[in-house]
Amino acid sequence: MTEEQVTAAEFEQADWRVVDGGASAWYDAPSLSVGAALLARIAALAGGGGLPEVDLRASGVRVRIGRPSADLTGADVELAGGVSAAARELGLVADPAALQIMRLVIDAADTPSVKAFWQTTLAYEPVGADGLRDPLRRDPAVSFRGLDEPRPLRNRIHVDVGRDPAAVDAVKAALGQEAFGAYELTLADEEGNEADLVPGGELSNETTDWLANFGGMTFYPTTSAEQAVRLATAVAQLADDGGVPVLVDVRPDGVTIDSGKDQWEDDEGAPRPAFVDLAAGIQKAAGQLGLSADPTRLRFVQLGFDAVDVPAVRAFWTALLGYQHDPRPFLTDIYDPRRLNPVLFFQQLDPADKPRHHQRNRLHLELAVPRDQARSRIDAALSTGGRLISRTPNHHRLADPDGNEVAIV
Repeated sequence: MTEEQVTAAEFEQADWRVVDGGASAWYDAPSLSVGAALLARIAALAGGGGLPEVDLRASGVRVRIGRPSADLTGADVELAGGVSAAARELGLVADPAALQIMRLVIDAADTPSVKAFWQTTLAYEPVGADGLRDPLRRDPAVSFRGLDEPRPLRNRIHVDVGRDPAAVDAVKAALGQEAFGAYELTLADEEGNEADLVPGGELSNETTDWLANFGGMTFYPTTSAEQAVRLATAVAQLADDGGVPVLVDVRPDGVTIDSGKDQWEDDEGAPRPAFVDLAAGIQKAAGQLGLSADPTRLRFVQLGFDAVDVPAVRAFWTALLGYQHDPRPFLTDIYDPRRLNPVLFFQQLDPADKPRHHQRNRLHLELAVPRDQARSRIDAALSTGGRLISRTPNHHRLADPDGNEVAIV
């Protein structure tokens, strides 16, 4: 097919949906190695056009053609059809209900100043007139909107950002800030929106390529699709053989390998020997391919909610996102079972702090879902005590039981 542009409706097939401006598909798979086999097929289909974004998980594979929907072409439709055919040949079944992309939206009176803070803190790249994006397309993008009314009190939503220690020091120097708060990790933009910037550490003496950054993670820049496929295939085989699932995110310029939050730790918070052995094996395989790790590209992002009624708020977000509860009784985390979207956690807000409880947050979330999945998501959230604030055909604004807002787009 040609490079002639196509509409989103023309693009969408049985497997594929246009979500957050790009085309995506999710295929259930029985192992990382089977997912890596699909990745190899995708690389052959893409040829010299470069790899799309491919996320390998122990339970399946997400493929994203990241081009904005207005720029999708007939060649993209052809690639998507080839991916679907390859998945069928491997016995993989698509599940469009698995597709969702989360975005953080910040209402700001002085957008340039607020945007500069978050760009520095997150090491994101600008996109469009009012947005920032993770260069690795792993963590949620950030958009900025005009502030319609003064909101001077602290938000009930904050962001945790994990980066390597040198990057944390560089951020503080660039911002001219000293961290504050109970753990001396908090930084804030000029309008009071907060981020806890957490330095990572070493995983072990034997795994110098790796950063312990809420999870155990590493990033290897690659120079070709062939190199990326070879690394991802080796990682998948090592992980399957060791019985240690990992997240393998393949991008045109490199491969991120990640344990997922806390999945590298034992019950005492120490690295699990099986994971350290896997990390060492991956490091050796990468070295044999001539690859060197770049920890400066790594980050971890999660979102924290202060709530008066933690169980009710947690239930709303669990239902809306299709998340699962972390089984550890001392945590309130909920997580994406496919580990594609950020972890959320919940902290108790003093019920007597009524002004803060009733102030509308300057931060809210947007959740992009396939058009044919939106109604079920909205109904699930409303069934847990959420409320509908406003709606248009393509945009529903909801609030959880404590008033934290989310737009379903």
